[in-house]
Amino acid sequence: MNNWFSWIFALLLIFDVSLKYHLNLRQKNSILRFFNAVPDAFSSQISLPEHQKAGRYSQAKLKLARVELFFGAIILLFFTFGGGINLLGELTSFNNHLLSSQVALIISYSILSSILFLPFSYYSTFKIEQEFGFNKMTLKLFIIDLIKGTAIALLIGTPLLYLVLWLMQNLGNSWWLWVWLVLVAFNLLILLIYPTFIAPLFNKFSPLEDLELKEKIEQLLQECGFKSQGIFVMDGSKRSSHGNAYFTGLGASKRIVFFDTLLKQLTHAEIIAVLAHELGHFKHKHIIKQMIISFGITLIGLYIFSLFISHEWFYAGMNVGIINNASGLLLLFIITNLISLPLAPLSSFMSRKNEFEADDFAKEHSNKEDLINGLVKLYRDNASTLTPDDLYVKFYYSHPPASTRIANLEK
Repeated sequence: MNNWFSWIFALLLIFDVSLKYHLNLRQKNSILRFFNAVPDAFSSQISLPEHQKAGRYSQAKLKLARVELFFGAIILLFFTFGGGINLLGELTSFNNHLLSSQVALIISYSILSSILFLPFSYYSTFKIEQEFGFNKMTLKLFIIDLIKGTAIALLIGTPLLYLVLWLMQNLGNSWWLWVWLVLVAFNLLILLIYPTFIAPLFNKFSPLEDLELKEKIEQLLQECGFKSQGIFVMDGSKRSSHGNAYFTGLGASKRIVFFDTLLKQLTHAEIIAVLAHELGHFKHKHIIKQMIISFGITLIGLYIFSLFISHEWFYAGMNVGIINNASGLLLLFIITNLISLPLAPLSSFMSRKNEFEADDFAKEHSNKEDLINGLVKLYRDNASTLTPDDLYVKFYYSHPPASTRIANLEK
């Protein structure tokens, strides 16, 4: 490690692992501290056994995350200081086909990384989710999903990689701006086609058949000025018993999707209240604002990256002997992951602020007691912990903790 950037990279990795491990332990200890008592705000709706089940469920996921954290650090060291990227570069090198070689390097890195982390996904699904009664997925469906996801990623990602690397190779110092424009257009296109072309490859989407509920929903949509392509029910129960609802799509392709599990968990009034919350995000333009911020951060990141992509110290600092745009992009991805956690509290804070605004909107257009009851049922049925650590919340929670959120609704 005679390169100054090697020390910076090593310190970033140590800091990242240490901070994540520290936050994980804080969350673990917070859950254990309140394991034998249901918070007063929930004592009438959530029993002690249900509260303790949520605690054990969270502990199991935290334990797996700790193992995955250290495994990920070892894999990262293998790809960098261990020469893994250099080895992949040699294996994917095609004579007289520089662009194809670079695309093959990135694809092989992505596939190999996915294979290495596949056991964690398997254990999470068939051990943790199964043990706590949430998993409905079969091994056959797990494999089919994996094959479909990989095929779609290759089908969509390969042309995108060719275009991005071609722009970097042929457009001189301004490549970062053109790549940014391509990435923005690509993301918007995915948002547009996801509901009608991609999502149906994994799940069945059926029009809502409950006419009484549909009439109530349409009345709420009209009141809020929201137009969508339709109201659909997704067969989420074939993979998990967790309930959820979401908006998806862009422009005319917008649609409202309910998990079939959610419709079984909540009453009509509670479903309307949860939907009113989601409409609050739409009325406050939260999704658009988040997209603009994301695109802005991407633009700044690509510009900064363009300043040192051609410098040898950047590659030598991580023991990568292949100096080209593909290896540069891989190292950018690695560095971005290492510096993203310290920035997480800001994005998490903004996300939680959006949730409060959406809740306030829901209080204006539905009964707040229905929303509270619906949220408590979801916390209970999804085994969400009610006693998270404050610092862990600041880094990882995109939604306010249960107690804070209920208190805000009751104001």
